[in-house]
Amino acid sequence: MFLDILIVIFYFLLAVVGLFAVISVFSFRIVPQSYAYVIERFGSYRTTWHDGLHWKFPLIDRIVQKILLKEQVIDFNPQPVITRDNVTMQIDTVVYFQITDPKLYAYGVNSPIVAIENLTATTLRNIIGELELDETLTSRDVINTKMRVILDEATDPWGIKINRVEVKNILPPRDIQEAMEKQMRAERERRAAILKADGQREAAIKLAEGEKRAKILTAEADKEAQIRRAEGQSEAILKVQTATAEGLKKLNLAKPTEQVLTLKSYEAFIKAADGKATKIIVPSDIQNLASLVTSVSELARKDTIIEEEQEEKNKE
Repeated sequence: MFLDILIVIFYFLLAVVGLFAVISVFSFRIVPQSYAYVIERFGSYRTTWHDGLHWKFPLIDRIVQKILLKEQVIDFNPQPVITRDNVTMQIDTVVYFQITDPKLYAYGVNSPIVAIENLTATTLRNIIGELELDETLTSRDVINTKMRVILDEATDPWGIKINRVEVKNILPPRDIQEAMEKQMRAERERRAAILKADGQREAAIKLAEGEKRAKILTAEADKEAQIRRAEGQSEAILKVQTATAEGLKKLNLAKPTEQVLTLKSYEAFIKAADGKATKIIVPSDIQNLASLVTSVSELARKDTIIEEEQEEKNKE
């Protein structure tokens, strides 16, 4: 009887050990890369497992939460906001965040994603409430920067790091959109008209400058031609005067007689009266000049007779 009891106790202990061994084997956990497991023991925080192989005490330790450590993106639904000039618009945002402390994320706030969404909505309303419509449409970078700073500071106790906040869409009311489109169209037409007027003005200026330049070049060409003609005439007169001076110089060196000078004057008188001149000035001593010419003719005739007589003598 006692032996049977021992056998039963042995098998019971063997079963307990086997069960404990099985539970122990299944208590091994492998944590993937970029994940963290939060472990509790008897309902209290025990430790945080990071990537690798881990073992938890059976029936005592338990995995409370599996947390992704990668950067995550949340696209929130459009939120109604009111600008400073009382224009209601729909704005949706995109938040890029990353969990840096798994313990704070697990115990810092209930439903962290919902908390971030509500915080984003309230922060966006506060920022847009300080801006007018035009500033809201042109100040996305300012809005993004302010929201990131505020959200990052608020979520730091939750173990969350806000990396970026982007305003995805800004949707004003339909009537405001139509007014903005009309304003944009009018602005583009005004710019087109200005550009056209500037082009016409530039063309007119260029044309006037071209005509002015052409006139200047023509005037300079005429001036240059007149200068060249004047230089040519001056050079011709200078050469004539130089030749005349040289002739007078040679004439003076030859020591001409009064009859020769009178004969030269007569030759000049003949050239002046060659039919090309319209007026002829007759010298007062024309009679003396005529007698001089006659004398010269007689002398020439006598020389001819003397030469003929000399030739006849030579023949004899």
